[in-house]
Amino acid sequence: MTLVGWFQILLYCAIVVALVKPLGWYMTRVFSGERTPLTPILRPVEAGLYRIGGVDEKREQHWLTYTVAMLLFHVGGFLIIYGLMRLQALLPFNPTGQSAVAQDLSFNTAISFITNTNWQNYGGESTLSYLTQMLGLTHQNFLSAATGIALAVALIRGFSRSSMRTIGNFWVDVTRCTLYVLLPICIVYTLFLVWQGMPQTLGAYVEATTLEGGKQTIAVGPVASQVAIKMLGTNGGGFFNANASHPFENPTALSNFVQMISIFVLGAALTNVFGRMVGNQRQGWAILGAMGVLFLAGVAVTYWAEANGTSTLSALGFSGGNMEGKEVRFGIVASSLFAVITTAASCGAVNAMHDSFTALGGMIPLLNIQLGEIIVGGVGAGLYGMLLFVVLAIFVAGLMVGRTPEFVGKKIEAREVKMAMLAILILPLMILGWTAVAVVFPPAVASIANAGPHGFTEVLYAFTSATGNNGSAFGGLTGNTFFYNLTLASSMFVGRFFMIVPAMALAGSLAAKKSIPPSAGTLPTTGGLFVGLVVGVILIIGGLTFFPALALGPIVEHLAMNANTLF
Repeated sequence: MTLVGWFQILLYCAIVVALVKPLGWYMTRVFSGERTPLTPILRPVEAGLYRIGGVDEKREQHWLTYTVAMLLFHVGGFLIIYGLMRLQALLPFNPTGQSAVAQDLSFNTAISFITNTNWQNYGGESTLSYLTQMLGLTHQNFLSAATGIALAVALIRGFSRSSMRTIGNFWVDVTRCTLYVLLPICIVYTLFLVWQGMPQTLGAYVEATTLEGGKQTIAVGPVASQVAIKMLGTNGGGFFNANASHPFENPTALSNFVQMISIFVLGAALTNVFGRMVGNQRQGWAILGAMGVLFLAGVAVTYWAEANGTSTLSALGFSGGNMEGKEVRFGIVASSLFAVITTAASCGAVNAMHDSFTALGGMIPLLNIQLGEIIVGGVGAGLYGMLLFVVLAIFVAGLMVGRTPEFVGKKIEAREVKMAMLAILILPLMILGWTAVAVVFPPAVASIANAGPHGFTEVLYAFTSATGNNGSAFGGLTGNTFFYNLTLASSMFVGRFFMIVPAMALAGSLAAKKSIPPSAGTLPTTGGLFVGLVVGVILIIGGLTFFPALALGPIVEHLAMNANTLF
């Protein structure tokens, strides 16, 4: 660990925090239907889309109608991706002649991208055509990210409204998010990435002659446009198999730094949107503070573990930390920071092999996902996930003082607590349940390349990543099998939608409640005490549900790798 390394980390945090307020102001105006600097250009397009779709933008929806519209929207997305993958051999923009993708892999991939997980049991450059990458994956990257933000805004409306039966209009929210937020940023972002050296072409793969006289095929394609939204929308699905460690997806140290900023920036800004819409920006800063405490703790542990390496590496003569599986152009600090960011934010893009991290260094990405990816989290999903924990923290505080808990003027009662717990407990059910099956079912066991605690962690990480809608992988696990394609798809589906439905029910319940003024007995929710309470509740729930499984993998492996030092 060095001062230069910590300077990079603190500079990153400072830039993200500096962008929170202006982006929060802008997004609040977008979702409130107020005029923005882009309104003169985009308003005619927005109105035209409503006319084509038959949408009345002034007509809002009950939470159940809002949720059903969202689910039907994703059925359409699934059919588009599945159809493109199965028919891509017959469709244009396929310069390498990619064949149809197998049914189980197509099913897994379609579920993966509509749930914003972007788990990939394939290599993009050797499996998919340009059309599938663009019309299927990149297109869904925009819409799944817009859906997450729309759902977060709907939940915010639940807190900010009083005695109302509606929480907004799903079609309007998704349209505005895509037009006014995602598209403008991605256009500029794509041009920046092209400037940094990222390909953006529909031309065929390039044939090159090596220094030894051999022939090499260099994969190219419309990369920059997909990478921009995969990072900004916390999707994470790579154009290439190596993802953000590939030089065409992450060419320079500057592109790496900007990609890390883009992963966090919208999720962090949504906390400010929350504060503005409930009428107290300090509420948003308190939520961001809780996220920040967990994030910095994770960065510190991962950076320390990777910078110090292990006694086994030292015995082999390797000093200066653990560089295995890391790109030299990024180094230990940028790789460690990226790993924590991408798993805290439900992104799943990787610029290093998490499988090659030290045991404790790899434990933090795993733990980030198991906590529900509420440390900024995926765009939208992180905020509504964090607000579920806030509801539980307020409930715990109410139990301690013996009064009905309140948050931003709303009483938190039995229905709200039940919805929050239902959404949160679905994660350990899927993660631990499928992991238990995978380590005893012979066809699944055959996919594990490593024995012992590391092999167990690879399986646990896979189902954690799928259920948490992250998409990153430890590696060392053959995922493209019938068993894993189906079980991981079910984990992704349940992890996304079985959490969304209770969250939207919570939004509807809160919107219908009357707002009450704070009293002398109301717990202040903008200070350090509240931040500490929320962090404590998150760690307690995460510890009770996941620590037994977590300990069997990374911690046991850490003890084994450092046995000479410890004993």
